[in-house]
Amino acid sequence: MAAALSLAERGIGRTGLNPSVGCIIVKNGIVVGRGWTQPGGRPHAEAMALAQAGTAASGSTIYVTLEPCAHVSERGPACARLLLAAGPEKVVVALIDPDPRTAGEGMTALNAAGIQVVTGVMASEARQSLAGYISRMASGRPFVTLKIASSLDGKIAMVDGSSRWITSDIARAHSHVERARSDAILVGAGTVHADAPQLNVRLPGLGAMLPRKVMLGSGEAPQGWEVVRAPGDIAHLGCNTVLVEGGAVTASAFLREGLVDRLMLYRAPILIGAGKACLADIGLARLADAHGRWQLSDSRSLGKDRLEVYERAY
Repeated sequence: MAAALSLAERGIGRTGLNPSVGCIIVKNGIVVGRGWTQPGGRPHAEAMALAQAGTAASGSTIYVTLEPCAHVSERGPACARLLLAAGPEKVVVALIDPDPRTAGEGMTALNAAGIQVVTGVMASEARQSLAGYISRMASGRPFVTLKIASSLDGKIAMVDGSSRWITSDIARAHSHVERARSDAILVGAGTVHADAPQLNVRLPGLGAMLPRKVMLGSGEAPQGWEVVRAPGDIAHLGCNTVLVEGGAVTASAFLREGLVDRLMLYRAPILIGAGKACLADIGLARLADAHGRWQLSDSRSLGKDRLEVYERAY
């Protein structure tokens, strides 16, 4: 299952509304097929792995990070039907699909055909991998990551607005990996008009990864940009993940509305003093209200900088 989860990582940010799933087919201790959801959402991971395995899939054990879909689609066959036709001995699934069109029906169909089914293997890791898809199924909106790059004293720019560069090349490269894993990147209208950000992925081999560019606010956006008037309007974007990159007013608006699921804080070992703060008012009435909202999930050094990742505490 760990190998299947690793394969699923390849599709994150590229599968549209579909979840990025990984699949491994094993027979007699040998991997005979593997697959992951392809760009645009098709073929699904199971279809890709089964095509590679061919007749070797019969009597095999299939590991898949999300329950095989059971609903009819104009874009391709249901994966549960493909598995039934392949005739594996056992299917191991990390998570049941929260999509109400499947939601356990894939497992039921396999069980009814006499195929052994095991669920819940590495479920926690699968939830992290499928966080965007799960968020959209559960709450009707994409999973939101807020990225902030600041000095030790929480500043994102000098008084005159200059901010290139607060963090180092290594930290910026890491943030570009996060861009490559996102369906869309959102910044405020002020940032768009003042900085004309490219919001592309400037890493060797990943230049073709082009997340959608979204502007929050009123007014006309540059060509190729989409516009949302309010943070809650991201529900209409039709995607699984959104990376919010700034500025301070935009970051604060998402926090105030309770729409941030994950914080990525890049801190440079510098002090700026008088400068532009990373946040404005986020709607807290009491200090006590600030506690218990976030839990640390990752912390690491990136060259001279430090990254801290916090998940929202529900």
